[in-house]
Amino acid sequence: MTDMTQPHAVFVRQQPTDPRPAPAAAARPWWALLIGDALSAGMTLVAGLALVWLLPHLLSWAVVNGVWAGDGADCRAGGACWAFLKAKYPQILFGIYPPADRWRPMLVCALILGLGLWTLPPRHWTRLTLGLWGGGVGLSLVLMGGGVGGLAPIPTSAWGGLPITLLLTVLSLGLGFPCAVLLALGRQASLPVPRYLCVAIIELIRGVPLLSLLFIASILVPIMLPEGVGIDKLVRALAALTLVSATYLAEVLRGGLQAIPRGQVEAAQALGLSWLQTTRLIVLPQAIGKVIPPLTNTIIVTVKNTSLVLVVGLFDLLSAGRAAMADPAWPAPFAETYLLIAVVYFTICFSISRYARWLEGRMAKGVSR
Repeated sequence: MTDMTQPHAVFVRQQPTDPRPAPAAAARPWWALLIGDALSAGMTLVAGLALVWLLPHLLSWAVVNGVWAGDGADCRAGGACWAFLKAKYPQILFGIYPPADRWRPMLVCALILGLGLWTLPPRHWTRLTLGLWGGGVGLSLVLMGGGVGGLAPIPTSAWGGLPITLLLTVLSLGLGFPCAVLLALGRQASLPVPRYLCVAIIELIRGVPLLSLLFIASILVPIMLPEGVGIDKLVRALAALTLVSATYLAEVLRGGLQAIPRGQVEAAQALGLSWLQTTRLIVLPQAIGKVIPPLTNTIIVTVKNTSLVLVVGLFDLLSAGRAAMADPAWPAPFAETYLLIAVVYFTICFSISRYARWLEGRMAKGVSR
């Protein structure tokens, strides 16, 4: 038996040991990375054969037999009708807005793009930027609607194309995010009344398709209003999009709030910070930083959801493209028109995705400015 009265030998390291390097990854040739196992090799072969068969047909349709100039009669030979896009791109991008005043929606698109580029660096996330966005959106609405400063009044029924897509996206997210913060905090509240109320709002809106909400805004709301009282169709579409974006963003933020350790709040309380200061300075910044990927996904979905506003009579980018194809003088080139619209949507969504990934990498490195 071991004598428990004898002292045990204790080893104390006097010098730190050198860190051991990570094991080197086994080098693999490039062809092994491309082909892999038998299944991957078969799929690669099938994809390569499909590309070899498809590429000549695509080049023949788009380049060799493509019509780059002319009218509808020239586009009936069978090739890509790029002349249609050349003639109709103003209508696709700006809808049925009066041609003489199309400089106004062009200025609106440039203004929103400029504000977006200004907001990209985190050092510009200040009250000044918030004020610039408020003034820029207000100026955009004035430019589109007119009626002041010598601008001809243009009803919202004539608005369309890319400006509608951008304005609805910016306004629904800008108005929906503060509502989402309140809903997420309310759902986490200890008091039962605000918690159950926020749960009911979130689950009700998320359980109804956006298309149904737009039908309600388009058909039921005008019926329920008193005679002589009306709400503009743009406002009705914006209300539906804002409700949907607010509830989805609230659930994303709730996941971030649940990831914040309780010790963060207790430390803030020990320092004498109020609930509002703790939430604004400590909890929300960390919660938002933890949910950048799902936030990005919700923003991209909001951009694409604007294509449903045709239900209330607004012509967004997709609807304006469909209207342009209705011209009987042209052979309705669907592929070319939808390709242009897809490029615009892809550019917007891909730019948002890349920026979010860059921002996530900065936050992971601890860079805040």
